[in-house]
Amino acid sequence: MNRLLRRFPEDAFDLLAPILEPIDLPAKHSLVLPHKPIEHVCFLESGLASMVAESADGKSVEIRHIGREGIAGYPVLLGVDRTPNKTFMQVPGHGLQVATENFLPILEHVEVRQLLLRYVHTCELQLAHTALAAAKFNMHQRLARWLLMCHDRLDGNDLALTHEFLALMLGVRRAGVTDELHILEGMYAIKSTRGNVRILNRDMLIEIAGGCYGVPEQEYDRLIENSPQPSTLPAHLNGNRHYHTF
Repeated sequence: MNRLLRRFPEDAFDLLAPILEPIDLPAKHSLVLPHKPIEHVCFLESGLASMVAESADGKSVEIRHIGREGIAGYPVLLGVDRTPNKTFMQVPGHGLQVATENFLPILEHVEVRQLLLRYVHTCELQLAHTALAAAKFNMHQRLARWLLMCHDRLDGNDLALTHEFLALMLGVRRAGVTDELHILEGMYAIKSTRGNVRILNRDMLIEIAGGCYGVPEQEYDRLIENSPQPSTLPAHLNGNRHYHTF
């Protein structure tokens, strides 16, 4: 189950549950289009979405991940109806979506508003540490950070990540990604094959990433995981799915 939904107060969750719609999220599925009204917000339950910034001349880079810890379309929480950034699925999964116009009244609930604004704070912190990593850490450290963030949000140690996606994450050419993967393989932290990265030693990846990984994750745990008792999905939304912790 989505980690944010698990932390909704029970009375607010009871209001939201009837309007949540289960949705399959195939790879490349658009969740937020640039400069277009955000018509839905989506609580991801599995898979991995990328938020991408793009310059006026077409250069693009991934700026953050969204997985089962978060919500796509979160700019609406700040009172804006659109953003220049785009968000789309990189690794397929599923989620629960709700029309923005039906979701916004839920924010009148004080505890829900506080919870989701705390989530936005962790998003801003993740962006800040992406900038820190780009400015102060070398390429294989940045790659280790992104792989750890993917590992946090996906089940198992096999990550279905293409070189194209990794290049977007790092803001480099695909050939540069291959070189950096070889560095991590030489440290026995990962095993890279076509379209897949297997995590062999997570502790080694954390050591390699150094100070560019961990602070946003700790802040999420402090502010979100330590909030009130988890909610439980009603049967019509749960189905036969199996939920995993972050």
